[in-house]
Amino acid sequence: MTDVSAGVLHTLFHSDQGGHEQVVLCQDRASGLKAVIAIHSTALGPALGGTRFYPYATEEEAVADALNLARGMSYKNAMAGLDHGGGKAVIIGDPDTVKTEELLLAYGRFVASLGGRYVTACDVGTYVADMDVVARECRWTTGRSPENGGAGDSSVLTSFGVYQGMRASAQHLWGSPSLAGRKVGIAGVGKVGRHLVEHLRAEGAEVVITDVREEAVGRILAAHPTGVTAVADTATLIRAEGLDIYAPCALGGALNDDTVPALTAKVVCGAANNQLAHPGVEKDLADRGILYAPDYVVNAGGVIQVADELHGFDFERCKAKAAKIYDTTIAIFARAKADGIPPAAAADRIAEQRMHEAAVARRAR
Repeated sequence: MTDVSAGVLHTLFHSDQGGHEQVVLCQDRASGLKAVIAIHSTALGPALGGTRFYPYATEEEAVADALNLARGMSYKNAMAGLDHGGGKAVIIGDPDTVKTEELLLAYGRFVASLGGRYVTACDVGTYVADMDVVARECRWTTGRSPENGGAGDSSVLTSFGVYQGMRASAQHLWGSPSLAGRKVGIAGVGKVGRHLVEHLRAEGAEVVITDVREEAVGRILAAHPTGVTAVADTATLIRAEGLDIYAPCALGGALNDDTVPALTAKVVCGAANNQLAHPGVEKDLADRGILYAPDYVVNAGGVIQVADELHGFDFERCKAKAAKIYDTTIAIFARAKADGIPPAAAADRIAEQRMHEAAVARRAR
């Protein structure tokens, strides 16, 4: 990124995801590192967000993604009650071919140069072992392995938070948080999805699953010989008869102009990020009488864990914080009803209010 293109500059200064405090373009020729670190807000504290390693088609696309993801982390961290702002980093390249120890160490030096304004962690294309390497150059790193002072895999708490969001949705819609006897469809039974199945089955819910990986489906069916069935694909799942809750737990954009009209469920509550394909989708859900639990609220168990790791990880303390996702989701539904707006808009308003109040208090000091 030595020669910053006009397209990159235009993306930086004219993005509709504006208001960022700082954007750092990183390049290390020796290791081949090209990365973007975006800090959206530090109103609540140091920016916290993962590092995505992805083969972007253009540098402009990478910058745009970093800006969008950083802004999203500001809202997620605010709604999770964390004393952290939002940030995100992207490394440009195919992690299967260009990721090296030297590259990760170089990246760690760039993060360290920010002096703690940005704390990094895992995201798509980066793993616990990668954070262990980054941490050798940068103490503002979380999501590390237990062997290196970290908390390890965050999928357990992520699934627990989604489960609490489902309970809150049930309370709001049906007058009881119990999921016993409810039929829940889960699209994607990887690390988070499989733990979600365990929570639901323990409470007596009927579960229908699908996943593009047959082996993932097979593992779930073997572990749960009763109460769990599988269907061929997501298109079949969302049309399942008698479905109460649909849980997208795989790719983003799961709620779109094709899937929303076909949904049989009355609640959408899942772990996937960026479930709404475009801003108008939530209105389409509301028009059909479908309750949407905002994704960045209910899937915050993971970020709660990595934030806690910075202070010496304690699982029970984290679980207690993740349990509050129930109360937060209830509050969002109440705000949405009071303001006459969809739940995602209500969540945004609550998050923006918290960030604004923190910024005002900081200026007054």
